[in-house]
Amino acid sequence: MNKKPLLIPYNSKNLNLKNRVVMAPMTRSRTTNEENTPTYALEGEYYAQRASAGLIISEGSQVSEKAVGYINTPGIHTKEQVEGWKEVTRKVHDQGGKIFVQLWHVGRMSHPDFHNGELPLAPSAIDPNSQSYTPNGFKDTVTPKEMTNEEIKITVEDFKNAAKNAIEAGFDGVEIHSSNGYLFHQFFNKTSNTRMDEYGGSIENRSRFFFEVLDAIKEVIPVQNIGARFNPSLHGIFGMTMDEETIPTFEYIIKRLNDYDMAYVHLSEPFNDVSEVPFAVTQIAKHFRPLYHGTLIINAGFNEETGNKVIEAGDADLVAFGKPFISNPDLVERFEANVALTDWDQDTFYTPGTEGYLDYPKIVEAQKN
Repeated sequence: MNKKPLLIPYNSKNLNLKNRVVMAPMTRSRTTNEENTPTYALEGEYYAQRASAGLIISEGSQVSEKAVGYINTPGIHTKEQVEGWKEVTRKVHDQGGKIFVQLWHVGRMSHPDFHNGELPLAPSAIDPNSQSYTPNGFKDTVTPKEMTNEEIKITVEDFKNAAKNAIEAGFDGVEIHSSNGYLFHQFFNKTSNTRMDEYGGSIENRSRFFFEVLDAIKEVIPVQNIGARFNPSLHGIFGMTMDEETIPTFEYIIKRLNDYDMAYVHLSEPFNDVSEVPFAVTQIAKHFRPLYHGTLIINAGFNEETGNKVIEAGDADLVAFGKPFISNPDLVERFEANVALTDWDQDTFYTPGTEGYLDYPKIVEAQKN
């Protein structure tokens, strides 16, 4: 019997993985201490339980205090946070896993409650008209502060320092979170970036900040250990609206990344129905696969059957699974054994503690019940 495509090892110039199943980055809001430091007992155990994935990409981790936009999320910009992550990566490596950290700055998707009353930073002073989950519950977003060129330079350094911290913490690499309506995506999009300087206007200018960060990070870690995530057809979420230059902007970025010998590019299929949205691409993997010559990860809404098919068709090299990994820590083993998946409980996605986090059964445990 032929082995399922998802379960075939993946070996490229920059990645050697035991299978093609990737654990997608997911915010879980379990870092409840004041220092936003991950712990061996919670995050360490959570990721170690899922170490049979070919690659784990951690939840988004803030590169600075200015980057925060959600409660109980970890950072990677202080000594205490680095020490906490060391425990996590050690536990994953002890289980034979590989783990990248996702470097995160939410930009305007934050609230003054996180910043001592100061406005969150963004490319332009445009309110996304969304909500931020603050220490005081959900609150409406506000009009952010347009970043000065000096603040952009500081943020570039923040990402560079976070990447350096990631290697010190034992991560196998980093993923730049340039997706889902957060800071980089806000620079890419004309509806959230109306700047008239070198960071606004043309596609090249709106992409400049991302490439400055990428170039800065590769000064401190090998470019072969860097990935980046994009969501080209994001529409109607976090105030993002597509226009005639949205897809051409991502085409420009993805093509230009062929000049970098990166670990991978990570793309998301549309999060919602964009079939009637002007300018949207409904099949992201099929559209972008011919444009990028390196390792391509695709995610959003895949199951075992569709994951196998997208690899078999040659439209992606690896498939990232999110929610199925929450409730199936042994997702890979279940694919191997043709065992039914456990349903997830959405009510415990972001609640503190172990419930809905560490207590989902593995195959052996499930078969006993």
